[in-house]
Amino acid sequence: MTLGWSVEELVPVARGGGALRMGLKRLAPDAWLQPAPDTATRAAAFDVHPDSVQRLPWAANAEVEAAEAIGNDAKDLGGAARTVWEDLCLVQTPPGGGAPVLSAGAVAFPTDWRLADKLGLPLAAVHAPIHGYAEQLSAGVDHFIATLQPGAIFGRANWFVVPTADWRYLPAGTPEDRFAHVTADNAGDTLFVRSERQTLRRLPHTGAVLFTIGVYVAPLAALSDAVVARVAASIASIGAGEHERRAAPGYATVLADYVAGRAMGEAA
Repeated sequence: MTLGWSVEELVPVARGGGALRMGLKRLAPDAWLQPAPDTATRAAAFDVHPDSVQRLPWAANAEVEAAEAIGNDAKDLGGAARTVWEDLCLVQTPPGGGAPVLSAGAVAFPTDWRLADKLGLPLAAVHAPIHGYAEQLSAGVDHFIATLQPGAIFGRANWFVVPTADWRYLPAGTPEDRFAHVTADNAGDTLFVRSERQTLRRLPHTGAVLFTIGVYVAPLAALSDAVVARVAASIASIGAGEHERRAAPGYATVLADYVAGRAMGEAA
């Protein structure tokens, strides 16, 4: 199957609320990577932000294998990430053993995280800011990574409400400050849904897991009533910890008012 290649397609297959879950679906090989990537936008982001590519010294062989799996004549992870729409990360067991860690990354379009802060960390630490991860998801993720077999490709999606269409999202300030310009009248054009299309596959020779992240962004006005209603209902129902992590205090009321107004407009 394929998850789709747009916010409109990805939101319905992503978790909408409740307990955290991986929500993985097995993908066909031809549904692995975006078939028509905007490589010029990718290259520009890497050129401006060279620190978007980082690795541990012992990840070199896995980088080469990942680049070969992607093709396009790239020789390492940074080169490969310029030829596809997806950001690329490697998860590997360190040479001395222990829990798998983030060993390398080429992340042009981060969503509220910095590669330098996560490099070399085990998965539990990488995901520590996610409210409920340790209790609800950590053991399942560790088991999946440990048992993933070469040849299989799995995918999932998530989404966030953000105040910008920028490909790089590294917000600063309080949620109230970030969303201060958003009103119920302009929310269709000033609130955006940012969705990540994520995939995982194990590389057969090095055993590294290649994790891809394809980012898609759309304003509320461009999305269907059903998708916007799903987003609003999810934000209204999530628990306090996740509510804060998603910066929902900055926009939840405006989002609900926008959806109500949109429904009234459709009915008129």
